[in-house]
Amino acid sequence: MAGLGRLSLAARVRWRLTPWWGRVLLVFAASRAVTGVAMLCFAVVEAQLNQTVVPDPLTFANNWDGKWYAWIASFGYPTELPVGHDGVVQQNAWAFLPVYPFLLAPFVRAGIPFALAGVVLTLAAGAAASLLFFVLLRENGFAPGSALFAVVLLCTAPVSPIFQVTYADALGLALLFLALLLVVRRRFVVLLPVLVVMALTRPSGLAFALFLLLYFVTRVVRAIRTPASHPLPPREAAALIVAGLTSAAAGLAWPAIAWAVTGSPTAYTDTELAWRSGYVGTGGFEPFVDWFHGIAFWLGFYGAQPADAMLPAAVVLTLLAVALFGVFLVTPWARRLGMELRWWLVGYLVYLLAVFFPQSSTWRLLLPLSPALGAFAVPRSRVFRTALVVLGIAGQLLWIHWYWLRMPGDWSPP
Repeated sequence: MAGLGRLSLAARVRWRLTPWWGRVLLVFAASRAVTGVAMLCFAVVEAQLNQTVVPDPLTFANNWDGKWYAWIASFGYPTELPVGHDGVVQQNAWAFLPVYPFLLAPFVRAGIPFALAGVVLTLAAGAAASLLFFVLLRENGFAPGSALFAVVLLCTAPVSPIFQVTYADALGLALLFLALLLVVRRRFVVLLPVLVVMALTRPSGLAFALFLLLYFVTRVVRAIRTPASHPLPPREAAALIVAGLTSAAAGLAWPAIAWAVTGSPTAYTDTELAWRSGYVGTGGFEPFVDWFHGIAFWLGFYGAQPADAMLPAAVVLTLLAVALFGVFLVTPWARRLGMELRWWLVGYLVYLLAVFFPQSSTWRLLLPLSPALGAFAVPRSRVFRTALVVLGIAGQLLWIHWYWLRMPGDWSPP
């Protein structure tokens, strides 16, 4: 027992002597090991369900959208949109932004398997996102212990398996945290290239432009009310306006590029609509309203009811969820996040409600809201913190089982 006590003491001392970045990387590595074991187990489950051989770890990690990224890395984007017998645009590569696959293209051309290069890039991006998240929270006044526990929550979140598969989300999150950090530090000129790369990695340009608008208005109001304590120098205001316009332009750049290459002005939106046709058939884009129809589909699907009959309940549930999120933002825990992070949460939520359709990928699309995890790192109760980690890992198991592994007839990507 004495020997165990000495080992425990030595481990605690070594932990305290470890620099902050070492602690963050250890948390990230440990969490990825836990998730890796879960992925290996579910690969066996997938093989049993489909009566096939067990996929190796890289094959299992290169699933769903990873296949599209691999195709883009090898062949680029089509110049003609594929259409069905009814003339409706089918699923194609234009739904996926270019930074992630183009970064991997040189490795593919050099003969390195896409799955290997993709997983390595994703892991590196996930580690970078974890480091930047810690710095971002420290910049907002979080104590080192609370910031580190927020990283633990990020790394054990239900969708955190995305940090080790061939998806662009980890890279997009790292760029988002970097962009938010630059806003907090008011480095708006340095922010400009980050905004462009981020908007071409994951859909984020318009959301970030809305966030910068909300942030700018807040800064102007504060400068008018209390100019001495909250100044807004003209040069900084001009740089902030340029950043907002750059983000908006970057958010519209990919649809414009798709138009230029294919000759169709609606190439990007038609491609995106192809992914929701399995839920509600072909149809147009209706901002905000699509969420009501999407929730109605899921309520009807699980309740064996027609989707139209569930529409009133879907409206109520959607509005209730938005109201609860609003209440969360004004709680003392959330207020610790600071103005910038809370306005980002608002901007991204409004963007999601405006342009996305709730489907099987929705949980992954909530990942940019992860700055909210900092609020749950404020309480110091060990019971509370342990419960959050356990729930996160349990959520991972559910997410991998329900969304990542392929079941017979499965057509809904995570």
